[in-house]
Amino acid sequence: METVLERAEDIPQDTEVKPGFTLRPARLADAERIFALVRSHPDELVPKPMGDIVAMIDRFVVAEVGGDIAGCATYSILPEIGTAERATVELQSVAVSGPYRRLGIGRALVERLIGRIAAFEPAEALVLTFAPGFFAKLGFEEIPKSNVMHKLYSGCLHCTKHADPFTCPEIAMARNLRKQKG
Repeated sequence: METVLERAEDIPQDTEVKPGFTLRPARLADAERIFALVRSHPDELVPKPMGDIVAMIDRFVVAEVGGDIAGCATYSILPEIGTAERATVELQSVAVSGPYRRLGIGRALVERLIGRIAAFEPAEALVLTFAPGFFAKLGFEEIPKSNVMHKLYSGCLHCTKHADPFTCPEIAMARNLRKQKG
């Protein structure tokens, strides 16, 4: 599988992925549309409060078509106890609007974020997902939730969807980023 690992400064701000689709960094003006897109996937995503979206707007990437937000994705850095280089980056809120699914937008969003976070040289990218088949195609492998206790504590502790992170049906997956460096 070909992997995009670019330095953040080398990633064009607006990139046409396919005719009519543009990937670009999110803008504050996109926050309400991102909020609505994430909330439109209640079975697949944990909703983010508007304040969190605004606070993380610099980490969001959006796919735009004809002025509409067709997809979005963001990331969060999860520090580890001990050396900073062991930090994990979690991909979050990977969403594509129904009419735009199966057009490569989700893949493009994930690969754009992987390219962006490569500049930080994290050990791995992590997802907690209800779509393991999609992420497996992008090089993610299932891992035990016990391997990501820091995530479970920092994020899942506040989840309103499930009482216990270990009974939550989300699948923990990781993609090793260090072994991909050339």
